[in-house]
Amino acid sequence: MASNKTLIVVVGPTAIGKTALAIEIAKQFSTEIISADSRQFFKEMEIGTAKPSPEELAEAPHHFINSHSIETLFSTGDFELQALALMDELYKKHDLLVMVGGSGLYINAVCNGLDELPQTDPNIRNSLNELLAEEGIELIKKQLREYDPEYYAKVDQANPQRMIRGLEFYLSTGHKLSSFLTNSKKSRPFDTIKIGLNTDRNKLYERINLRVDHMMEAGLLDEVRGLSSFRSYNALNTVGYSELFDYLDGESTLQEAVDKIKQNTRRFAKRQLTWFRKDDSITWFEPNQTNAVINHIHKIID
Repeated sequence: MASNKTLIVVVGPTAIGKTALAIEIAKQFSTEIISADSRQFFKEMEIGTAKPSPEELAEAPHHFINSHSIETLFSTGDFELQALALMDELYKKHDLLVMVGGSGLYINAVCNGLDELPQTDPNIRNSLNELLAEEGIELIKKQLREYDPEYYAKVDQANPQRMIRGLEFYLSTGHKLSSFLTNSKKSRPFDTIKIGLNTDRNKLYERINLRVDHMMEAGLLDEVRGLSSFRSYNALNTVGYSELFDYLDGESTLQEAVDKIKQNTRRFAKRQLTWFRKDDSITWFEPNQTNAVINHIHKIID
């Protein structure tokens, strides 16, 4: 291999069992885990982000779990820099590290790097966020489609902040964000082995529905209620929280909110799979194929 350092990347849709597999890999190779889940960074968001349990956290060292506050801006670029700096330190002790998460953009930032982008005007972002709060997403969608149709075509249109980012970039610089996204891969001082988990769609949807039920039993509603004063923060504009804020505002019944969480989580899983399936370097396994995954890694590194 080109390098004597390796990063095992475990990806897949939400609720598929990535955490359990990452822990097994970390135990097998006596190493540590870096979380690349864009919501598990935030210490205030516990139940709705399906963080590893205290028992799971005790089985292997984890990083980027509860590492930041929702009051702190923490971008993909910040994660790239902080994760690479941490990995430099961890590689002094380990030849192999595990990265796990369902946030494709964060994983891509570490494995391939982000494009260097010009600065944008924060005042424009603020005004777009105000526009989103007052008018909803449709006007932002319309403008983005007009100014940067290429970015609009590939952006996650269920993620308002991604669309605001595209529009903010154009209004700040006069250039399309899509023209800067070259996807040119930066060299990294480690090799990557990418493992994907997936299963039959009906089974996945059952797992998702069950997880949402468990979250509600664990007190998700109380967690959301306690975060009401922070609801304007971007971190909380996410599945599992938005729907319960609507319930607390009297816009739905609790059952309708829970059903909506399940539906939106299923849609989120579908978008995750669409993203990861574009990556030919991922080898796919079923969630119960832990031994096969371990053997696959051994074959590559031994």
